[in-house]
This record gives sequence, C-alpha cells and structure tokens, in this order.
Amino acid sequence: MKKCIYALIGMFAFTATLTAQETNKIEKDREAIKSMCGCYEVTFNFTETFDYVEDSTYIPSETKIAGGLEWAQLIEDEDEKISIQHLLIVGPPDQPYIVKHWRQDWEYENTDLYLFNGDNQWTYTKLPKSEVKGQWTQKVFQVDDSPRYEGSATWVHVDGKNYWENTTTAPLPRREYTQRSDYNVTMRGNRHEIVDSGWIHDQDNEKIVRKEGAKDIIIAKEKGYNVYKKVADSRCKAAQDWWKEHEDKWATVRKKWNTVFAKKENLALKDKVDNKVLFKFLFDEEVKDKKEINRIIDSFVIEK
Repeated sequence: MKKCIYALIGMFAFTATLTAQETNKIEKDREAIKSMCGCYEVTFNFTETFDYVEDSTYIPSETKIAGGLEWAQLIEDEDEKISIQHLLIVGPPDQPYIVKHWRQDWEYENTDLYLFNGDNQWTYTKLPKSEVKGQWTQKVFQVDDSPRYEGSATWVHVDGKNYWENTTTAPLPRREYTQRSDYNVTMRGNRHEIVDSGWIHDQDNEKIVRKEGAKDIIIAKEKGYNVYKKVADSRCKAAQDWWKEHEDKWATVRKKWNTVFAKKENLALKDKVDNKVLFKFLFDEEVKDKKEINRIIDSFVIEK
C-alpha cells in the first residue's frame, strides 16, 4: 500500500514539475518573440546561389544588398498570441517618410493555417493538435494585411542559442514579382535567431514552378541573410508617432481580414481591381471609414 502511495506522490510531483517546465519554456518563447520589437538598423542581403534551368539564356536575379531603419511595434500581447507590426523609416532624418511594412503574428499551438499554393491562392489547412504541441505558428502578412505565408515550429533554447525555424510556401517577394514571371512559388526556409545585437532572419529559399497536377520544378535556390541590429528607440520616434495616428485604421483592416480567415476555407485574391493593387487603395489617407475598408477588401476576395 505504501509503495502505491509513494508511486502516486512521485507521479504528481513529476506532473507538477513538467507543468512548471512547460510554463518556463513558454515564457522563454514569448521573451524571444517580443525581443524582436524595437528600433533596428536592418541590412537585407539576397543572392541566387544555384540554378537548375537547362537553358543557356537563363539570367539569375541580381544580388541585392539594401539597408534601412525599421520600427517593430508590439500591437498585441496575449498569453498565446503576440503580434508585431513593422514600419520602415525612409528619407532624410529631418523629413522621414513612414512605410507600413510586413506584420508577424505568433500563435501558440495553433491548428489553423493558410498555406500559399501559387497564383494568389491559399489553401486552408487544419493540423491535428498533436502535431503542433509546444509549437508557435508564425503568420506573416503583406503590407495591406492580406496573407503572405504561415508555418509552425518549436522555439529552441539550447547552448546559449534561441531560434525558430520552419519551411513553408510563400508568394514571390516584392523585389522579385515585379521582375520575374518564370516561377510562381517560393519555398521559404526561415530561421529567426535572437542574438546579443538584435536578431537575424536567415533564409534558404527555393524558386519553384507549380502547376496543378504536375510535380513542382525547382529552377533556382536563394540565400537570404537579414540582420536586425538594435539601436536606441528614440531613432524610430517618427514611426512611433505615425503608428499612434494610424493604428485605429489598421485595427479595422485586421478585423476585416479576421472575418475572412474565420471562414476557414480556401482563399483566392484578385491581383488588381480597377487596375489598382490592394495596398494602394488601403494606403490612401482618405480611406478610413469601416464600411469603405470592408468594401475594398471584399472586392479583392474571389467568391467560391
């Protein structure tokens, strides 16, 4: 009888310890994610590394190295969801211009994903809970808060390193889709690593031709290495002030998109409406009304 009692006590102690360990792990994850907020000097580095096209006339993308100042604004901070809005600061310091950039949402043990499938289409995917246990989904959105790419993986904290890595499908990056039409899917290998000076977005990407009913064809590979160096928040004051002025409008935009995603069905979007892309409609300073915002987004969603 005593052995049974001791066994039960040991089991409860193990469960309590496990729960404490899990709680500590989640807090480390949250700390890593939130550490990506703040003001950064960013260097963007991309180069095509290999090509697999058997065509002597193939021209690889030029190596691109660019830099800028970026503010990463924490806009949502819940136990199982963290949302960060990125804002680029361009132009001279005395006359800065703010560009609403990408957004990243992090959701703990999320099972609902929209996976890019080429040609402005996303496939709704429901994952089993067992597959995402202990994981965080990173959901990345375009400048107009439309979907971009999503993937789930575990944050790793070991040997003094803190990183998250995942491979998922994505649209062509902006630097490519205005220049290239020979592929329609990017297979993105993303690694976000927190370092003493800030964080690094390390990418190993594949450029893919995807056609329905056919096997994917890889035409080239690409290396991306974006370095975010933390600087004083005061250097990004212009972006902070801009966000205070515009955050209500973009909260309305996100709310509308959430109603679209809540349908949990495949999604297809038009490239243009009235010969105009979505972000140009939403970036218009005169567009603020909720009904107008909803109407604009609805006009881009292709009904099934």
